[in-house]
This record gives sequence, structure tokens and C-alpha cells, in this order.
Amino acid sequence: MTRFSTSTLALSLLLVGCAGLSTHMETPRVSFVGLKALETGLFEQRLAVRLRVQNPNNLELPVKGLDIDVELAGEPFAHGVSAREFTVPARGEAEFDMIVTANAASALLRIAGGDRESRKTVAYRLKGKLSTRLGILRSIPFDETGTISVDDILGRHRKQG
Repeated sequence: MTRFSTSTLALSLLLVGCAGLSTHMETPRVSFVGLKALETGLFEQRLAVRLRVQNPNNLELPVKGLDIDVELAGEPFAHGVSAREFTVPARGEAEFDMIVTANAASALLRIAGGDRESRKTVAYRLKGKLSTRLGILRSIPFDETGTISVDDILGRHRKQG
């Protein structure tokens, strides 16, 4: 009976400790840094995406992978999975590159069809999860929004004239 009580106490302390960790962990912020077309086809595009992860927490964040869905102008745009490992310092940030696959016809048509002068940027949404090596906290979901330059999306970095 004593062994059962000791096991129950140990399990209770473990659960309380884990609950304390998750309540103090703030969600990292994920944002676009850049976007570059690698392969373009009629039905599928492969893009190199540079992302920034900002860690607002007092402990470093050992990331072992990322799963992300990208929306542009409210339309599904791309999906990617990366197993690249990196560490985001406590109260710091890190940038990394990953490849995403897009079936972007509807989003690109919507963006390209807009008035170029009045629409220099487009809204984006990054939704997914960071896989970590933080013991019990193995997956951290995120859902971030922002804006990105239409020229960056469409590759319009040529001189016009």
C-alpha cells in the first residue's frame, strides 16, 4: 500500500510540474522573411521560404521540425514540413529556410488581378506547429498573421520601364 501511495505522489508531482511548464510557456512567433520560387509548374510550385521564429520565453527553444500551412489573401497557398533542427535562444530569434509546395493558382490569380498601385502588400497567415525537444512539451501550435510584399510573392524584382 505504501508503494502505491509513493507512486501516486510521484505521478501527482510530475503532473503539477508539467502543468506549470505549459502555463508559463508563451507561444513563439513565426513570420515571413523571404520567399523565392525554385520550381514552377502548371499544377505545383516549389518555393524556398525563409522564416523567423521569435522566442518570448526565458528558456531556449530546441526546435526539431516544423509543419506549416500558408494562406495568402485568405486563400490556401502552400504547405511544408521540415525536419531541420535549430535552437532559438531564450528571449531571442532564429531564421531558417524550408521548402514548401504550393498549388497556388487561385491565390496568385487573386493577387495578380488586383490593382498594383493600391495593393502593394497582401495579408498572409502562417498556421502550424513547431516540434520541440522540451520533454513533455513536444509540439507547440502557432497561428500568425501579417503582410508581405506582392512583388516578393510574384518575383517582380526587375526594373520596370
